[in-house]
Amino acid sequence: MTDKNISAYTSSLKSFTGIPLLLAGLIIVFLGIIFWDGLIWMLGMWQQEEYNHGYLIPVVAFYLLWLRAGELEKINLSGSWTAPLVMAGAICAFILGELSSIYQIIEYGFLLALFGLILSAIGWKGFRIIWVPFIYLMFMVPLPNFVYQGLSSELQLISSQIGVAVIRLFGISVFLEGNVIDLGVFQLQVAEACNGLRYLFPLMSFGFLCSAIYMGAWWQKIIIFFSTIPVTILMNSFRIGVIGVLVENFGIEQAEGFLHYFEGWIVFMACVGILFLEMWAFAKIRDKPLMDVFGLDIPPLETMKTLLPRKVNSQFLATAVVVGLGVIISFSIQSRQANIPERASFNTFPLVFDEWSGQDSIIDDQSILDSLAADDYFLAQYNNREYGGQVGLWIAYYEEQRKGRAVHSPRACLPGGGWQLETFEEYTLEDMGPNGEPYVINRSVIAKGDMRQLVYFWFVERGRIQTNEYAVKWFIFWDALTKNRTEGALVRVSTFVPDMAGMEWADKRLEAFVRSLNPKLAYHLPQKDATFEQARIESVNDHNL
Repeated sequence: MTDKNISAYTSSLKSFTGIPLLLAGLIIVFLGIIFWDGLIWMLGMWQQEEYNHGYLIPVVAFYLLWLRAGELEKINLSGSWTAPLVMAGAICAFILGELSSIYQIIEYGFLLALFGLILSAIGWKGFRIIWVPFIYLMFMVPLPNFVYQGLSSELQLISSQIGVAVIRLFGISVFLEGNVIDLGVFQLQVAEACNGLRYLFPLMSFGFLCSAIYMGAWWQKIIIFFSTIPVTILMNSFRIGVIGVLVENFGIEQAEGFLHYFEGWIVFMACVGILFLEMWAFAKIRDKPLMDVFGLDIPPLETMKTLLPRKVNSQFLATAVVVGLGVIISFSIQSRQANIPERASFNTFPLVFDEWSGQDSIIDDQSILDSLAADDYFLAQYNNREYGGQVGLWIAYYEEQRKGRAVHSPRACLPGGGWQLETFEEYTLEDMGPNGEPYVINRSVIAKGDMRQLVYFWFVERGRIQTNEYAVKWFIFWDALTKNRTEGALVRVSTFVPDMAGMEWADKRLEAFVRSLNPKLAYHLPQKDATFEQARIESVNDHNL
């Protein structure tokens, strides 16, 4: 086809007004196919209280977009050649998220794809007008689990400390151990559900909405949005303190059932009220009524046509081609069968080795098992007369770390039940590898009053010993891409430490246990390149030595 014919064909496409809308709809359908798993997972997360505001985010974003439709109508829009590159980046994000088992990367990849589609249709000039509703869409994406757990633990401790301060203001004697509030007769645990995140996430999205429609100075908009964080923390802590006061005076039932949730609803509405007080104060500074500082004028319905694609340009077509390639890539990746190495089940894991003897146990709480989503696990307590004390062993194995199923880092969940993270560091065990190489693992001390536990943990990822959960995610992606393998495991050992004087002996106890344990792991956890039979032979040889 000659250049003249191509030009004539493109002109005919542009002249047919139904083509832009049809092509845009087709691209959106293809994007839904590519990012389907991530979007479905996100919808499932919206059922949790922390994220159930997610259903409203697309609706509100469309409203914010509609408010700006008139501005789009006034300017001459053209696509940007950045759009195909952005769409290619979105496809790469899909690949990274799919192979690293992080759904949030897929979801942000979907938003990046929408960004590319917008640029292809209206370019940077148009995007500068509608960037606020687009950014607002980010509030519908849940946090990665390891980020959520870390944030949750910190907020639990902060809320517990401020809540206890509130209780003491009422002259009540109270003692705090980690996130357990001891009132003497009653003990209240500030559980994960009381971390305040179920207020923080929706309040931040509401604060962003308020700052978006608030017609005032930029610094006022910033204060309105970012003030949602301290407001939520302080009000949630106040709620915890009030519950403690009620429990002290009227009994433990004040911390349970309907009243507990009703108090939570009051606190959230109080947070919203504080935001409006801020905006009212800013309005008073400008000597205006509160409602006059909001841009709430509803545009006419006919302005909606401005939001529809106006024409098919070259940038739009190039972006559509990238999306088509993305569909092919997505089918190719999702149809791959993972290479799952053979291994021995933990049912055969030895309870007696060297001078250690153990007693295994099972987890009978199905909700915990569902949360872990492990393919195999081992839980036991071991004793050794020479070193004294008990050593707890926990191993969770995943034969394929994809579709959101992956090892959970203990770093976030070690604090709990009143335990606080006292120290956390990397720790080197010399002469651990088959050729005498050292192993670098994580070492943590958690404390509860005068009691302490010493914890070692590490990740075994296709023979690699890893300490960092971010590095774990990277190697899942890399090995999935290069070896089609994503299996991995978490190994954790722990022991009680009666007092700090016994910490050195506790380290010796865990080190001795890990040295005896390590050869056995090769039989049950696949190695980097070794076959199942090679691992078995190496395990037996190490044991004989």
